[in-house]
Amino acid sequence: MKKTTYHIAVTGLNNTDNPGPGIPVIRGLRESKDFDVRIIGLAYENLEPGIYMPDMVDKTYQIPYPSSGMDTLLKRIEYIHAKEKLDVIIPNFDAELYTFIQAKERLQRIGIQTFLPTMDQLEERHKANLSQYGEKYGIKVPFSKVITHRRDIEQLKDSFEYPLLVKGKFYDAYLAYSDEQVNSFFNRISAKWGMPVIIQEFIRGTEVNVIALGDGLGNTVGAVPMRKQYITDKGKAWGGITIQNDEMLKLTRDLIRKTKWQGGMELELIKTNKNEYFLIEINPRIPAWVYLAVASGQNIPEAMVKLALGLNPEPFSNYEVGKMFIRYSYDLIGDISQFGNLSVSGEM
Repeated sequence: MKKTTYHIAVTGLNNTDNPGPGIPVIRGLRESKDFDVRIIGLAYENLEPGIYMPDMVDKTYQIPYPSSGMDTLLKRIEYIHAKEKLDVIIPNFDAELYTFIQAKERLQRIGIQTFLPTMDQLEERHKANLSQYGEKYGIKVPFSKVITHRRDIEQLKDSFEYPLLVKGKFYDAYLAYSDEQVNSFFNRISAKWGMPVIIQEFIRGTEVNVIALGDGLGNTVGAVPMRKQYITDKGKAWGGITIQNDEMLKLTRDLIRKTKWQGGMELELIKTNKNEYFLIEINPRIPAWVYLAVASGQNIPEAMVKLALGLNPEPFSNYEVGKMFIRYSYDLIGDISQFGNLSVSGEM
């Protein structure tokens, strides 16, 4: 029996030392047992490695940054849709979620589905609101404070002990041991991501993560916990292993039940020497290590597409413990004509 082919657009093709989730998401979709896919890559830059992976991406279109405005982005999406007849778009960057969430109904009117958190869900889990979030849902979180000016740094000693974490509102986190380092990281982060900058208590322990998928009704469709085995200087997992941890799974399912979370998410947790778990961050989308979940038996990208299309996938009941991933560098060989075509026409 011939399988249905869905045309799925995916962002986050920057598979570098700070990898986007795009390529791992695509790998999961291509391994679906229930449908086939035509993958449309949506790239912001013309050197995103995923563009040059023909076994992953069937066609690539350059799109404007969300900062260009929703109308500009959606006009480009409408042009792509006219040529490709898209069924689903999977955005994979925090910074683009606001635009795609706001555009949900407009996209649906032309036949494109998404499966993303609501705007309220996105806002309340923001790093700047983490203290209130922890209190509301009964989760331990590190003490944090929002700063918007360099003069605020001098007052940090009244509330924090060094070292402490300096975080951007979307990405980046640095461990600072002095006022001077906080000042340096503040300048770097605010120039890149804008205000506010978040100062967070540093909790000593082991960093563990959970990837999960909520159906928007309070049910957990999938959840896989992982311990980072190797972390880059950017704080990204370069190696990890699935673990059996009932407490992490219970915390995740309880949170999805209470919030009725819709879409993919990643919980970043610290397990202390006293076996306490502190939630340090919620990433409101599929993380870049998603293929580990696929390989361990939970194809979360496939399930997300089914949810977007109203196909109601069965929740995953288990996963393989002890499955490892290790990232590596690989030289892609292309031709300058490919780069030129994308630069001139915006598609390849």
